[in-house]
Amino acid sequence: MVRNTVARRIPVATAVLIGALGVAGCAAKVTRKDFDAEMVKIREEMQASDRQLGSRVDSVSQLTADHQRRLDALEQELQSLRKEYNVSIERLQGMLKFNVPVHFDFDRAELRESDRPVLDRFSAVAREYYPEAVITVEGFADPAGDAAYNRRLGKRRGETVREYLAGAGQLGADRLRVVSYGEARERQVVPGAERDQGLPNRRVALVIDYAGTGSGEVAMP
Repeated sequence: MVRNTVARRIPVATAVLIGALGVAGCAAKVTRKDFDAEMVKIREEMQASDRQLGSRVDSVSQLTADHQRRLDALEQELQSLRKEYNVSIERLQGMLKFNVPVHFDFDRAELRESDRPVLDRFSAVAREYYPEAVITVEGFADPAGDAAYNRRLGKRRGETVREYLAGAGQLGADRLRVVSYGEARERQVVPGAERDQGLPNRRVALVIDYAGTGSGEVAMP
């Protein structure tokens, strides 16, 4: 890298000067005036090169500083979600999974009023830091009843949250998709809990998939 930089720093005028000095060694026809003129050109070209290099360095430094500021701000937002709303966050390959305290009454898919603030906060983070990411709403049910019915119920719950996040200009509908895991046992928060005890299993999770978006946005700090 250093050798390449040095090589680029040898301007055209330097080559001309070297050629002129070579001729001078043979015929002694290069005057002091010619020499000084070439040196002026060399200095001007080196100064211009230095200015360009300095501009590039300043630009990289600024981008690095801006990126670090966004990382710091994102970390504060995620910490706030954890403390204020008891959100747990898992870092996956190219994804962030938010286990949010959004739950549903037995055999219902309506969004509770008390769950709206955490969804608003989540959408604000997604808009600010992951504007091009795909967001998957995962829907779940407790194990009471038929498995096929619970898959449909999980999807209805996911669709309810998707519609809320897409409403009022929060997140683009084309960025939101729904997946239902129904009563899948390996995904239950409290294995086997249903009906009155099954509220923790009647839920949604939100996954931000920022891998391959080309957005240049920050990932998990």
